[in-house]
Amino acid sequence: MTFLRALTGVPLAVATCCAVGAAGVPAADAAPVRQVHDIQGRAHVSPLLGERVRGVPGVVTATTENGFWMQSTRPDRDPATSEGIYVFTRTRPTVTVGDEVRVSGVVGEFRPGGPDSPNLSRTEIEATATTTIRHGVPLPDPVVLGPKGRRAPGRVIDDDARGDVETSGRYRPDADGLDFYESLEGMRVAVDDAVATGPRSDYGEIPVLPAGGAGAGPRTHRGGILARPGDDNPERVILDDTLLPLPAMDAGDRLPGRTVGVLDYSFGDYKLLVTSVPPVSDESRPPGRAAPQRPDEVAVATYALRDLDPGDPAERFTAIAHQIVTGLAAPDLLVVTGLQDNSGAEDDGTVAADQTVAQLVAAISAAGGPSYDWRSIDPRDGADGGEPGGNGRIGFLFRTDRGLTFVDRPGGTATTPVEPIRVGPREVGLSVSPGRVAPTDPAWRAVRKPLAGEFLWRGRRLLVVGNHWTERGADDADYVRRRPPRRPSESAHAAQARVVARFVTSLRAVQPDARVIVAGGLNAGDRSPALRTLTRGTGLRDLVAELPEDRRYTTITNGNAEATDHILVTPALARRPHEVEIVHMNAEYAERVSDHDPALVRLRPS
Repeated sequence: MTFLRALTGVPLAVATCCAVGAAGVPAADAAPVRQVHDIQGRAHVSPLLGERVRGVPGVVTATTENGFWMQSTRPDRDPATSEGIYVFTRTRPTVTVGDEVRVSGVVGEFRPGGPDSPNLSRTEIEATATTTIRHGVPLPDPVVLGPKGRRAPGRVIDDDARGDVETSGRYRPDADGLDFYESLEGMRVAVDDAVATGPRSDYGEIPVLPAGGAGAGPRTHRGGILARPGDDNPERVILDDTLLPLPAMDAGDRLPGRTVGVLDYSFGDYKLLVTSVPPVSDESRPPGRAAPQRPDEVAVATYALRDLDPGDPAERFTAIAHQIVTGLAAPDLLVVTGLQDNSGAEDDGTVAADQTVAQLVAAISAAGGPSYDWRSIDPRDGADGGEPGGNGRIGFLFRTDRGLTFVDRPGGTATTPVEPIRVGPREVGLSVSPGRVAPTDPAWRAVRKPLAGEFLWRGRRLLVVGNHWTERGADDADYVRRRPPRRPSESAHAAQARVVARFVTSLRAVQPDARVIVAGGLNAGDRSPALRTLTRGTGLRDLVAELPEDRRYTTITNGNAEATDHILVTPALARRPHEVEIVHMNAEYAERVSDHDPALVRLRPS
């Protein structure tokens, strides 16, 4: 029997057959009674895949609209074999939690996203019959995760399988997070004193650490956990609201007591489908606030506007303005990304963003901030990636009341490359300002092109390159069958780093002491190969990397914190007094206007 299902688990087609033995009795009736651990086996795919099983015993632990989870009443002593399993019933099951049942059916593997998806599969029984033996049976004790129970591997998700992990023959629950959670698939699992390492997502998921984070690390100074090369933090547990609504939580909030659920898998992660949860203890930190710049300092910050357009609620413009004015102390220059055209996601050929900018600038003034000016270049329609129809772009938002001025040189278009020019005996400027850096280079296909601008700070020339490199949305998630996971963004970032590095090198070839700032959303960590490419041979110094490790993060993805936004400067600026900080105002919070925290530096160019 084969069941083909949509992503919701609804049958699309059913083919039924029944083998008959010599005495006229169905072969399934003569088959031995299997236990759940026999079906799960010591692997990602059931050793009984496709076999018909009868009378598999278990206790119902949770139900959903087209099936239920049950756990064995006769567990073995092998921690590598799960004792829980999902039973697919096609329609709403008639059993309830606490029923002791016997299930007959066919062993299957359900892969979210279809057979060609990189997702792992979930072992299940595609039920043909379910018999209730009795009601009100006590549920098996949950497996407690953490130092006082079963502890997940501390660093490695998988480092020994190559190719398809489901056929690799490698299975080490004691060493690999991928295998550790597979060994608990479908079982009742508990997390005591969970601490959130990121906010509740738009999908209702909350990343947490067991036992208040005891033994996990390295932690951030505000309650999260840092991702580093070779350490993807498999100790994180993703709480999911499929079976029970979850409260809003920010990074650092706690669930004192015991959170219980059944462990399931969907779309790149093992998730604890919560069935009981204690009240939240609000322990998150208030949003950060930057120190104001002194009179002799120029303040430069990054800010991700996250697809801002006039169709957004006025409250969002107000909230962004409040962050800029109060949280960032109204910096002199903002390198902004994610500002969309005047019609937003409507794909009507519009590329101008003057209305979006005007609304933002007005909101900043209304919040008590200074009057900001703006420079950017409209992209060609549909050429720069991002939200379809939105035509997002990089731009410079700057104030002119403290000594910063923009040097306008006409001629910059969506396809015109900016070049270095001499503007004096020993100074370098830009051929067009604003101008785009190598906009026709293949590295920027369907990506926001870097924007270069020439500024004067009290007579000192500053050359600024704003960036928004390839997003990582096309990368494989951590818990997928392909090993190593596919990471197309890494090769894209490498190519983009080479282009920006060449441009910075060309500026310094004209003026070795050129004051160059490279800033924005690079979408790559401070220890990534792309950042090494960008800094090697260019003289650029990543100021974000100077921060203490526990403060060095601008985004949180599935509970993993890392620095993906950067401000880099050439030696002429790096050797001058400066202060850098990341202002944590977005990434840690469920209620937020952006998913990135701004990075900010206060420089004394002279």
